Amino acid sequence: MSTTTAAAVSTDAADKLDFKRVLPIFIIVLIDLLGLTIIIPLLPLYATSFGASAALIGVLGAAYPLMQFIGAPILGRLSDRFGRKPILLISQVGTLVGFLVLGAANSLWLLFASRIIDGLSGANIATAQAVISDVTNEKTRTQGLGLLGAAFGLGFVVGPIIAFVSLSLSANNYHVPAFIAAIFSAISILLTWFLLEETHGPDKRNTDKSKPMLGFAAMFEALRHPQVGMLLVLIFAQQIAFGGFEQMLALFTLNRLGLNASGNAIIFVFVGIIVVAVQGGLIGRWSRRWGDRRLIYLGLATLTLGLALTALTPRQPPPWYNTAALTQELTATDAGTRRLPGETPPTYNLPIALPSDASKGWLGLGWLLLAMIPASIGGGVLQPAINSLITKRVADNERGGILGISAAFLSGANALAPLLGGVVFQWGGASAPFWLWAAIMGLLLIASLRTIKDTRAAP
Repeated sequence: MSTTTAAAVSTDAADKLDFKRVLPIFIIVLIDLLGLTIIIPLLPLYATSFGASAALIGVLGAAYPLMQFIGAPILGRLSDRFGRKPILLISQVGTLVGFLVLGAANSLWLLFASRIIDGLSGANIATAQAVISDVTNEKTRTQGLGLLGAAFGLGFVVGPIIAFVSLSLSANNYHVPAFIAAIFSAISILLTWFLLEETHGPDKRNTDKSKPMLGFAAMFEALRHPQVGMLLVLIFAQQIAFGGFEQMLALFTLNRLGLNASGNAIIFVFVGIIVVAVQGGLIGRWSRRWGDRRLIYLGLATLTLGLALTALTPRQPPPWYNTAALTQELTATDAGTRRLPGETPPTYNLPIALPSDASKGWLGLGWLLLAMIPASIGGGVLQPAINSLITKRVADNERGGILGISAAFLSGANALAPLLGGVVFQWGGASAPFWLWAAIMGLLLIASLRTIKDTRAAP
């Protein structure tokens, strides 16, 4: 084999993701996420069983991302200093403890304690992203980080199914899914211990103790980074838009199309399939062809389009819609307690006007499904592309820390998005949040075209 041919083969190999090295962390994150996604659908009802008000349920829902906001930078910096595997194991043990507390909870304060513990330790996604960054190169990193996003998508499809089955078999005993989540968490610990190899050896570790680990000082320092600051703004803003889109979509479809929980489940599965397809396969080809910078432009443009199209969805319920039946479902009570499986806090206290029976048809649902395609592509592309570009603009021994700060910004956005979306929805109408988020994404697209330079020029 000639030298030229050998070099070409070597280059081709470098351009392809090494799935053997990435697969263990993909499986670990997926199993870990199954625990989380089993809990999410039943948490509001679990809190209601202890007499929590709608406002208190909202605070409970925000507790997890707020604790992630605190914990992610800490775990990221610690993984730079002590290695990825021990920090990942410690965080997984904390998640296991949180699920056990949730399963044994007999009061509301224990629910809060479980979510606080799990939030602080559940910030291990930053460490998982750092592992992916360690075992990929600049050409394959976006695809590797996209696979973590695909694990999220699969988790959010499979987890609620497990929750539904376990509740059905246990006569709606909320403790059972919590203990099943704990079992999945224990499995992820074993997988990490036996399958995951350390990817950040002592020679690569950051021994600089002067860097702040916690608080706004670390975030402001990262925002001042000339190559990273704008990307962190983007990671926060896109999650406000796409996370808010996910949080408010059920209320929007209730008002615009009269879809109940089952109808919305179909919409979310459709979105999940597109996100998994993008992050699990397409993003790798796209990143190698166009690069992270153009992928970010693509994500911002398609998300803007999808949000605008969603806001324009015609108010036409599907042919099977019945106002009286849906009204009865929404107002049904059992001993004075609302019993809507998977209901989120905003539906308790927002007056949602239902569509009329007079104009049924397929246009509204068809339009919405069409709008979901660019919105899902944008949401699926942006996070892995932005994080990939961030890791390429910092030193190897700072990746864990900067990804921790990125995860903290994501968690802060997850806590803020439903609060902002609910207020705008209530005061401006069903379309108002989507117009707001579309405008923000459009402005950020213009700003990105001017400020995000070619990565090859970055130090």
